[in-house]
Amino acid sequence: MVNADIILSGQHVFTGLQDEPIQAAIAIKDNKMIKIGSKEDIMSFLGDQTKVYDFEEGLIIPGFHDFHMHIMMGSILQKDSAKLFDAASEEDAAKIVAEFAETRPNDEWIFGVGWDHTNWKNKVLPHRTTLDKYICDRPVLLFNAEVHYAWINSKAMEMIQLTKDTPDPEYGEIGKDENGELTGLLFEQAIGYASEHAYKLPKEKRVNLFQDFLNETKRLGITSVNDLYGAKIAPNPLDDLEIFKEFEREGLLTTRIHFSPELKMDVAAAKELQKNYQSDKLTFSGLKQFIDGVVTSHTAFLLDHYKDRPETKGGTTYPAETIKQLVKKADKEKFQIRFHAIGNGAVRLALDAFEEARNVNGVRDARHVIEHVEVLHPDDVHRFKELNVIASFQPKHIELMESEAYTARISEKQQPLYYPIKTLVDTGAKIAFGTDFPVVPLNPMMGIYQAITRKDLTGKAWQESEGVTLAQALKYYTATPAFGSFREKELGTLEAGKIADIAVLNKNLFSISTEEILETEVKMTIMDGKIVYENQVITTV
Repeated sequence: MVNADIILSGQHVFTGLQDEPIQAAIAIKDNKMIKIGSKEDIMSFLGDQTKVYDFEEGLIIPGFHDFHMHIMMGSILQKDSAKLFDAASEEDAAKIVAEFAETRPNDEWIFGVGWDHTNWKNKVLPHRTTLDKYICDRPVLLFNAEVHYAWINSKAMEMIQLTKDTPDPEYGEIGKDENGELTGLLFEQAIGYASEHAYKLPKEKRVNLFQDFLNETKRLGITSVNDLYGAKIAPNPLDDLEIFKEFEREGLLTTRIHFSPELKMDVAAAKELQKNYQSDKLTFSGLKQFIDGVVTSHTAFLLDHYKDRPETKGGTTYPAETIKQLVKKADKEKFQIRFHAIGNGAVRLALDAFEEARNVNGVRDARHVIEHVEVLHPDDVHRFKELNVIASFQPKHIELMESEAYTARISEKQQPLYYPIKTLVDTGAKIAFGTDFPVVPLNPMMGIYQAITRKDLTGKAWQESEGVTLAQALKYYTATPAFGSFREKELGTLEAGKIADIAVLNKNLFSISTEEILETEVKMTIMDGKIVYENQVITTV
């Protein structure tokens, strides 16, 4: 009989194969779960060196898998930036930045994240002169709550040599007032003018930020993530792959990384990345691209005109035909494709592109993904299931944005479905959850709570009928992301033969109120069969 390295037992074990937890024990040897059964059965694997942990309370689940995030950008903005989510006004945000800057006297650039003018009383976009009043000696780069537009001061404009004659980039805009003077706002790809300077951090700094990220993911029971690229607003991710690989070589990579570079990357270069990064902890996953922007800046692409700006429907990063050609080319090479698509026009274009690629290249198990799906037209609901497209949602976004931010901009003529999770679930479509870190914090409990309650910032449930069950939310945060990463045979559920990626929560989510979900913490994280985190000294039996 094989002796287990670790035996976990608990009154409440959610394997992901049922909708309710069961009483069970798990035997782990090397990096695999070798058997799951009754405690009596599993104790036959007990050896002299076996560590046995008995969790009478709490909940044992598969390790969380965050299906959508941005590792290094998130690490910078979460660790080394002013947090502006609670700023009540433009002036208030500038004061917070100034106070933060005092704590970072040696930082060349001052970062911030989370300001949202739609939550301010006057709901007006900010101006560089307000920042200048509080900090004028160092460049400042402040991302809004959705990280799709940014606010900079005059010093930053000087550093990056931005003038009123600087051309707008493709799918981006430099903010100007009615006199053509710069406002200090950068929309979409125009953020790259500042970020390409601001993100030039020394390797030692990036290594430390990445270690902080790993410390946080294991504390939260996150054992796998999908790191998505494809925009100039973030650091060049390819610069950090070698850092990730060094961590893996040294046995320090405690969270699996599945990364997806930009779709428009040269096919040969993409194949080279695919060839060089195919380990079980660090792997090339597919290709990702933005189709549109966000609703609050009127850059999300709609089927009809914006209610408050009838001259525009938003726009796309590339002409529709270019996007379709990129998809057909990449699909032919059997790459998975993931599209950022927020507006109903962008979602339809993504579905059309996937359908055309299938018609040209043939039906295959492509597992293409549409990210966000914040606004959907009813006519496109069934197409996700029909085309086997995964809908990737970030439920915490529902709370991040008040419903008025959408309803004031999108006409009811468009029959909008907002964050239509349950609507797509009912069609049999595959649903996966993530955070879009750093847009929201990494904590999966927030997303689970939001997916169930559908409450906005005011505490009012927004389209409550789109809420899902607890069991569904857990599966969308574990099993479907594994499927979406082509790893359902190894990850995502607690089954014999699968890799031992496991999280132990201090509360049984199935027996507490929904409000208590937000207070739930991780007691233990096991990744690749090793205990990588304990939040307290847990006595072995």
